[in-house]
Amino acid sequence: MKPVVIIGAGPAGIRAAQTLVAHGIRPVLLDEAAHGGGQIYRRQPANFKRSPVKLYGFEARKASALHQTIDSLREQLDYRPETLVWNAEDGALDTLQQGRAARLEYSRVIGATGATDRILPVPGWTLPGVYSLGAAQIALKFQGCAIGERVVFAGSGPLLYLVAYQYARAGAKVMAVLDSSPFGAQARALPGLLSQPATLAKGIYYRGWLTAHGIPVHQGASLTAVNGEQRVQSVSWSNGKGQQPLVCDAVAFAHGLRSETQLADLLGCEFSWSPLNRAWLPQRDSAGRSSVAQVYLAGDGAGIMGADAAEMAGERAALALLEDQGYMIPAQRPAQLEQALERIGDFRQGLERAFAFPEDWATGVADHLIVCRCEEIRAGEIRAVVREGHWEINRVKAHCRVGMGRCQGRMCGTAAAEIIACESRRAISDIGRLRAQAPIKPLPFGLETEA
Repeated sequence: MKPVVIIGAGPAGIRAAQTLVAHGIRPVLLDEAAHGGGQIYRRQPANFKRSPVKLYGFEARKASALHQTIDSLREQLDYRPETLVWNAEDGALDTLQQGRAARLEYSRVIGATGATDRILPVPGWTLPGVYSLGAAQIALKFQGCAIGERVVFAGSGPLLYLVAYQYARAGAKVMAVLDSSPFGAQARALPGLLSQPATLAKGIYYRGWLTAHGIPVHQGASLTAVNGEQRVQSVSWSNGKGQQPLVCDAVAFAHGLRSETQLADLLGCEFSWSPLNRAWLPQRDSAGRSSVAQVYLAGDGAGIMGADAAEMAGERAALALLEDQGYMIPAQRPAQLEQALERIGDFRQGLERAFAFPEDWATGVADHLIVCRCEEIRAGEIRAVVREGHWEINRVKAHCRVGMGRCQGRMCGTAAAEIIACESRRAISDIGRLRAQAPIKPLPFGLETEA
């Protein structure tokens, strides 16, 4: 009998697994990481002994609860950590685990693939010592080290303040936080953020803590360049007062998060434009059902909502799956989850107003800026293709190879789309979306294959 498969053991995947197990289903739970928890609740190696409070701060209780849940379910799951799902077709998933390739057929699948950083390149971003905010957080949580001795954090979004706070609390020297969102926008967004007062209070606390401990926080400040020879030596940033230099040896930056949608694409899900996320996202109903029967979606992989919403969405998607299979589910629980998710959605609207995406970014990008570091494609090469008459993003990709490298557009896709839209004078929603291609992540040569 073909199993129910869950892809991703973050907050959404774990709660989905817990819900299915409670109704007598033994799902297969696939995850790239060695331990469940996802990015936000990433677990430290077994030989590290830092307390949950030091690792997760205010989220320590939630992290511990999620970890305890997956640990308690181990005997009731077919749990496969360190497993990459690199393709999906014909009712099966292609996986890679410890150098062995295998094909896993499924009856139904819940995609809980999470999110990665949304990157807008700057000159010098390919220098050693430049990281995304998420990568800087992984180094601190999973490897127990800082990315540098004097670190600058830049970009926008709640993660910017959280990671800066975590580094400073761990003893790192944080030189500055450069928030591209102006203070006025955040003040105007405050009424919408009050729908989740506890979450808002944590964000205000991080911001206030940094200032109270002498760490400069600059609003309306844009990272304009990373400078150095063999590695980072300084950054340049600008605000209303002009260009400013700042000595440092490491930089972490991002403009919010982007959903990991490649597997949903390969699974055949239909997509639609999300103005809130400024991205193409797989379609799903309020219960998590996608446009494809037997495929359900939950968590940040289907739209950025945060860890709390991911847990709820994982449970809701599992309940929808159970209902579709004829199981009796709690009568009131689906409505409760959907109402809670709707409230978090209102808060998310406020966050987007507070940390607005810099929609005019592409107008100031120089032709020589490397946009796609995998293929070393510069902004000018993208613009040249557009001037030839190609403005659909996959056609541009075919002509100049932007997005064809190891990351499959994860790092460069957002920036390339912005440049294409700007150069072609079209709305960002009109240039199409990068289509997923297998393998969605690099595979080694010489794979062993299960018989």
